Amino acid sequence: MPQGFFSPARVRAARQAARVTAASLIGFYTALYALDRPVVAVYALFTPIALGVLSPVPGSGRQRARTVLLVLPVAVALTALGTTLAVTTASAVAGMLVIGFSVSFAAAYGPAPAGVVPGLLLFYVLACFPPYAPQTLPERLYGLLAGGVLLIVCERVLLPAPSPPSYRARIAAALDLAAEAAVSVAQGHGDDRERARHLRDEGRALRFSQMPPASRPTGAGRTARGLAHAGSATRRVLDQLARTFEKPAPRPGDDPHCATLLREVAAACAATAGALRGTRAVPGQEMLEEEVAAFVAVRARPSEDRAEASPRLLRHRTDVLTVAASALTVQTAVTVAIGGRRSSPGMPHDQFWYARPSTPRLLALRLTGNLTLRSVLFQNAVRTALGLGAARLVAGTLDLSHGFWVLLAVLTLGRTTAGATWSTVRSAAVGTLLGALAAGALLFGAGGATVVYAVVLVPAMFVAFAVGPIAGPAWAQGLFTLVVSAAFSQLTPATWRLAEVRLLDVLTGCTIGLLCGVLAWPAGARAELRRSAAELLRAVARLVALTIADLVDAPDEARARGDATEEALRLARHRLRIAEGAYAQYRTEGGRGPGGGGPDWLAALNCGSHAMAGAHWLPRLDHGPAPPDAVRWARESVARLTTALERAATFPPGGVHVRTPPLPTEVISAAPPLVRPSLVDIDGWLRNLAADLATVGGGDADTPSPPVRDDGRDARRTQGRSRDLR
Repeated sequence: MPQGFFSPARVRAARQAARVTAASLIGFYTALYALDRPVVAVYALFTPIALGVLSPVPGSGRQRARTVLLVLPVAVALTALGTTLAVTTASAVAGMLVIGFSVSFAAAYGPAPAGVVPGLLLFYVLACFPPYAPQTLPERLYGLLAGGVLLIVCERVLLPAPSPPSYRARIAAALDLAAEAAVSVAQGHGDDRERARHLRDEGRALRFSQMPPASRPTGAGRTARGLAHAGSATRRVLDQLARTFEKPAPRPGDDPHCATLLREVAAACAATAGALRGTRAVPGQEMLEEEVAAFVAVRARPSEDRAEASPRLLRHRTDVLTVAASALTVQTAVTVAIGGRRSSPGMPHDQFWYARPSTPRLLALRLTGNLTLRSVLFQNAVRTALGLGAARLVAGTLDLSHGFWVLLAVLTLGRTTAGATWSTVRSAAVGTLLGALAAGALLFGAGGATVVYAVVLVPAMFVAFAVGPIAGPAWAQGLFTLVVSAAFSQLTPATWRLAEVRLLDVLTGCTIGLLCGVLAWPAGARAELRRSAAELLRAVARLVALTIADLVDAPDEARARGDATEEALRLARHRLRIAEGAYAQYRTEGGRGPGGGGPDWLAALNCGSHAMAGAHWLPRLDHGPAPPDAVRWARESVARLTTALERAATFPPGGVHVRTPPLPTEVISAAPPLVRPSLVDIDGWLRNLAADLATVGGGDADTPSPPVRDDGRDARRTQGRSRDLR
């Protein structure tokens, strides 16, 4: 037996095929042969297919059953609406445009709504075709509900899907590791590259690409937003701790303030991990906040054996403080996500903006934030609506006898890029042709013997749903052609020409889908990701410049710019959300990852996230106006960085390598003691952002080019470093 025959993907597909086949055929055969209700039979057959195969609903058997139960009322409404609007082609097409966009755009709510979009659209597609028969609506709804209930039962009792790993558990495990590492740093352990690598590996495990769709907190509600925020902040904690293990750490006796804060960080991480597992009450962040405030008050003081704090000690304290700030962010995000806290006193308000609004308000914000031509969710909804509307118009105008197959082809074969659509359509056309030949041979040989079709349908359906999702569109379309031919031949007498009709309808749908792919955003998320990432970097450049100016300028000048800084922060946050959506779709399109030598999109997103984290926290640590030399250094540094950010927005080959002027020791020494930590904080923030830019590149993946440096000199031809995808 070939290796990998029982791979997890194949096993999952086979188990799902068994559940859908059982649910579909129990309802179909009961309605058709026991009750003699062919309309009920059709809807009982297609409901499990729509919600079990066409809709990749994520989660365990319990979660899938719950999702199906929740969407059944929507399916009933769409079926009733489709039945009503089938009175004319014009009304059916208009309904298809509105419903196609509305249902597709609901994917913005999260993975579960996105998963059921194709299935829900099928209910309207199936109901809106001639003949116009409103008197059959009760039977249609009986079949729909029967099929839905049977699918729910099968999801729960027939080889139920296991629960996917929990993102909460993944965060908790990472926080346990962070607690151990913080204690180790507090004890004076450092210069351990192997441990630093392990911490970074655990941080990468928190990226959404490492989790199944059902476990990703990508929803619009408070819990999902809080868990996503906590996961991102936990990754920062691990990365920051990893940096402390890449250089020698002071002995605990040399810096007791850092040791005390690190132990409090460890305690906070351990308590938060227990809350995520449900073994402890959700902790408040007050204890860690108090420890951070006490540390900020004393971190400018000298160590035990020195007259003043050395620059090296100040940098170590800045590193420890950034760890504590990230840990505090994790703890606050968890209290919002699972503790129900609606406010975060003592924390930056904009960082936890999602804590106060109600759930309906958060859902509305998710939708309105994507009502823009720059949103790939909006683009997908428009593309889907236009494709389905055009297909319904063609099917109605040409009076196709099985016109819903045209729309089904558009619905299942359309992709977000023209190239991917052409590849899928080409394979599907070949598969449908072969499937039509097989179905024609079956219909010709069996004739009117419905018992043959009834027997063939069972294995054909199981094989189609078990093999199709794994083997690709050619197998899926070919086997499904055999399934629909065997099913419809039991409803009405059929000849081999039914297979011919199926082939022509699928080819018509393929043509419409391909035209939509060529005319409507043919590049998919690739072009939109480049545009949105560029806008993000430009927004970050303005945010960084305003934040640094607020920190080093006179208080009166900073207050005068307060509104501009807040607006820059809001704009950067919006740009980041749009770029994250484009990046998420780009990952599904099979585009080149950053390891291929092209732009490292994740580096651009990380740069935006790090910039906003600094913009939230650095103003809280400001200790007054800086001396003139420090102001000049800060302005020169931020000028170089903002210029580099603007240049990085064009994604030059090899990335942008910028060297911000190092913070001179004499500038630190000349500054008042309370101002020195702020200068070190600024220096660290700018250096981290410059490091992010080093991997934001562009150009051909096969042709590495020299990096672009801020001083205009050519560098060695090197392949840009890449980070693992989230």
